[in-house]
Order: sequence, then structure tokens, then C-alpha cells
Amino acid sequence: MTGRRRTRSTFPPAPSRAVRATALAAGAVALCTSLTAACGVVPGATGGSGDAPVKVMTWAPQDTDATNKPGMPAMARAYARWVNARGGIHGRRLQVLTCNDHNDSVGAAKCARRAVDENVVAVVGSYSQFGDSFLAPLEGAGIPYIGGYGVTNDEFTGSMSYPVNGGQPALLAGLGEALADACGTIALVRPDSIAGDQLPTMLDSGLRAAGHRDAGDQLAAEDATEYGGQAERALRYATRDPAGKGCVVPALGDRTDTFMDSFRRARDDFPRVRTATVLGSVDQTVIDATGGASGPYEGSYITGWYPVASDPRWAPMKKVINEEAFGDNRIDPADAGVQTTWIAYTVLRAALERIGDGEVSADTVRHTLGGGLRVSTGGLTPTLRWPYESRLAAVGFPRLVNADVTLQVVRDGRLVAARKGVGGDSGITDMTSTLEHADVP
Repeated sequence: MTGRRRTRSTFPPAPSRAVRATALAAGAVALCTSLTAACGVVPGATGGSGDAPVKVMTWAPQDTDATNKPGMPAMARAYARWVNARGGIHGRRLQVLTCNDHNDSVGAAKCARRAVDENVVAVVGSYSQFGDSFLAPLEGAGIPYIGGYGVTNDEFTGSMSYPVNGGQPALLAGLGEALADACGTIALVRPDSIAGDQLPTMLDSGLRAAGHRDAGDQLAAEDATEYGGQAERALRYATRDPAGKGCVVPALGDRTDTFMDSFRRARDDFPRVRTATVLGSVDQTVIDATGGASGPYEGSYITGWYPVASDPRWAPMKKVINEEAFGDNRIDPADAGVQTTWIAYTVLRAALERIGDGEVSADTVRHTLGGGLRVSTGGLTPTLRWPYESRLAAVGFPRLVNADVTLQVVRDGRLVAARKGVGGDSGITDMTSTLEHADVP
């Protein structure tokens, strides 16, 4: 839907009916004279008038038996309230529609079709495992997908996708590099799903880059209520070589906590191992709920896309949450989904400000994003831009433009910057070179 900038004007006293009629007729003649097309609705007409808001959509799974991301649509609505209370973006109100994809392909396709039917200018800061279901409808309608969570490789191949992080490929590659020196035999426990099928290759790319052999690939149901069998199998595999300390890497999204509950009970029957995972599978709330410093995550390496939640660069996001969503427990500033949504809306805002008084539509937003726009995120990511093809096009990720990862560690029950290993003293490293050599199927 086209959003137009709202302008303020001062009106003189109303003229008489006769004067108004004469003026309207004269104005109509002048308008028709000035246009090359016939009188009527002018497609793409822009200008300072009109109250139509800029309509976008944010979707994520909620209330399902697998991964849920309710904080993402909640953060989107909080952001819209915040910018609208301050006059909108370049004078335009922001209208956010939300959708629940229910963690299935049919739900993802329905959300995409609704976005098309509602004529949104972009889908922003969203999560879905079913890129093959939602990207085709968006691409058919020319609607850009800004800042998806990066859970599937489709988000790094679609021509209408504008990712803000390196998704699971960067996280797993970074974790592999971090674990290469710390671990002997490594067991990866991941979902038996399309999205899960892509995880072993990424972890192994980081392990191989550091001279380590591949991890053992173990499948698990994404919606299981307990993982006793999988935990024992992972422990047995990770401890089979007594020469080196083994590692278990659960990457099961929201079910990682369920796995670790089973793992905690099984681990006493095996030699000690280290655990590691990726942000999105574990955050500070999970660490707290599982015992903090005495819990199973103590000492675990965890890779993320952004600085730790305590970093002062998150202050603007936290200000919006405090002002517009205080007490909304769906919005956790330490949640990677919430953080991704914030960055995605930062990109949208930059695009709308670049468009200025011009027409706002899916086409103009897309052309602005692909036309050399460079977006600063206040140091939360490198400056973002989306050329036609990124450096990773050769390995099947032409849209992956930010492969930075941060290495964090659970120390005394708190998730803090590791300050060693991947990223060195800065805590950040670019995984582009590692992913360039990934054996992507």
C-alpha cells in the first residue's frame, strides 16, 4: 500500500458555495491540462498529501509444540507505536500487520498470501522455517523480505530477501571454529526437518577450517517432550575417544531446553563433556531457568550474531521497549528474534527515509534496498548493503551479506562475551572466508 507523507496546512475561512464551485472547476481544468494522462486516478501518484499509512507485516510461530517467537511480532508493534508517537517515518504512519505461521508450511504460505492481499510494502523482522512456502508468493508480488531470522538457506538465495545476519550458516560455522581446539569428538543433535538438514554442513565447515574432523550428525524430533534416548546416544558418541574431552552440541531451537533436561539426567553415567550451542537455541532466560551457574550450560560456548544483550549499543532498542512495551514479557531484549526485528525495522526506516516524499510501495522499497543503500545499525552489525550477489554466491548464498558472529560463554550463570577464540579480543569475527569453503549440498 502506498504511504504518503502527511502535511499540515492552515485553512482560511471557507468561501461561498459559488466561489468554491468556480475554483474547483478551474482547478480541475488546470490539473487535466498539466497531466499527460486522462483525468482520473493517477497510478503511483505521490506528493505531500494523503493519510495512507505504510503497511508492513511481521510473522512468527506462536503457541506451537516446537519453536515459538512471539517476541518478534510484539517488538514490531512496539516499534510502530514508538515511531507513530513521534510523527511516523518521514511523516508517514507505520501500520504493522502480524501473522502466526504455526510452524508449518501451510501456515507460512497463508501468511505470505495475506501479505500479498493486504498489499504490504515489505515483510519485516520475521521467522519461519518454510522459505520454500512463503518466498515464492512474495517474489511473485515483488514484496521484499527484510531481516528474516535466517533459519533456512532459502533466505540467502531469494532475490527479494534482504537478510541482516548470517543465519544458521554463520552461527554453526563460528561454533565449529570455536570448538575445534576445545573438543575431541563432537556430537551434533539437530531437528529431523528440512531446516535441520542444513545444519551439519555449516558446523563441519568451521571444524574443517580449524583442522578438526566432522561432527557426528544425530537427528531428533523437533516437537518431542523428552530426549532421553537422544541424550544417551550423543553422550556415548562424544565420549568414545578417551584421548580428548568430547562435546555435545544441541541445536533444537526451543526444544534445546527439553533436551538439556534429559541430558542432565543422563550425563552422570558418562565421562564429562562440554556443551555448546547457538543463540536462538539458548538465551539468558533459559540459562536462568536451568540453574544458572549450577546448570548444564555453565562453561558452554554459544555463538550469536550480535553483541551480548548488556552491550550499550542496545540502548535505543531497550528505550523503545521500556516506553512502548514495558511489562510485555513476550519481548526479551536478550532474545535474538527481538534483536533481529529491531535491526530489520532499522533497515526499513532507512529505506523510507531515502525514499523521502516519493511513492512508497513494494517496488520502491525493493529498488531502494537494491540501489546501493547503506544502513548503519549503530555498531550492532557491520554497515549493511545488498549488492546483486555477495561473496558467498559461489556456495549458494548470494544474499548473505553479514557473516559476523560473536562468541559468548556462560560464566557464573551469565552469558558474557568470551573474549577469546572466535573473534579474539573484539569478540566478533567474519565467517565469510570459512563459509566460502563450505561443502553445501
